[in-house]
Amino acid sequence: MRHLDGNPSLLRHTVLVLLAGLALGGCSPKTHSEATVISGEQGRSGAQLAYEHELSLSLPAALLAPRMQATREACESARFGACNILGIKEDSSGGEIVLRIAPAGVEPMVAMAAEGGKLGQRITTAEDLADAVADVRRRQERLLAQQQRLDELAKRKDITVGDLITLSKEQASIENDLQELAQAAAGQQRRLDTNRVTLNFRASDGAQQQSRFSRMFSNLGDNLVNGTADALERASYVLPFVILAFPVLWLWVWLWRKFVKRRT
Repeated sequence: MRHLDGNPSLLRHTVLVLLAGLALGGCSPKTHSEATVISGEQGRSGAQLAYEHELSLSLPAALLAPRMQATREACESARFGACNILGIKEDSSGGEIVLRIAPAGVEPMVAMAAEGGKLGQRITTAEDLADAVADVRRRQERLLAQQQRLDELAKRKDITVGDLITLSKEQASIENDLQELAQAAAGQQRRLDTNRVTLNFRASDGAQQQSRFSRMFSNLGDNLVNGTADALERASYVLPFVILAFPVLWLWVWLWRKFVKRRT
């Protein structure tokens, strides 16, 4: 300590090293925590991106059905924000829930679905909708311009009845096209404002292997019957050829023996 007190530069150097070590130690847990966060995504800086997430959740077999039901209820009740169920599939080893939810609700929804289990693989993809959105907008503008011109023609006093009927049909066609484009634009905006999330629920390894063996033994009888039926069916196609080939083969052997005896 006397040596450090006598050398101020060395003392400052030692203090800086200690502070740096504390800073690194304090930042490490934070970095690890941020890496495990499952958050939603939304396009930034004017980017028009539609995000999709696909996650694998490994849970004990006893929790699969209750957790899928809880996830469905949380979405239908908008517990974590506006949410819509797009599809549900269940089987003996788990199931799948496909939903569309606001980006802020992705993290709590996934955390609730994976509670008591393990979050496995996660795949996040983004589709750029900029060109599709611009195309819909251009078509809407073009149809609106046509609609305006038709409206001006319909207001003319010298228009005939036949021309008016033709204009009415064109106006109705343009109106239908505008409605279809409005629906397409609403669908695009919904994809931009929300994230599509696919949750694959699977049993843990031990339970899954057990369920595989159970399915194998439970289906053993059916597989045996089906396999025997398939084998007999295939044999029925070959049997006529065998029956026809036998007399031909016997005749060939008889001619061969006769030919050999004649030579001897």
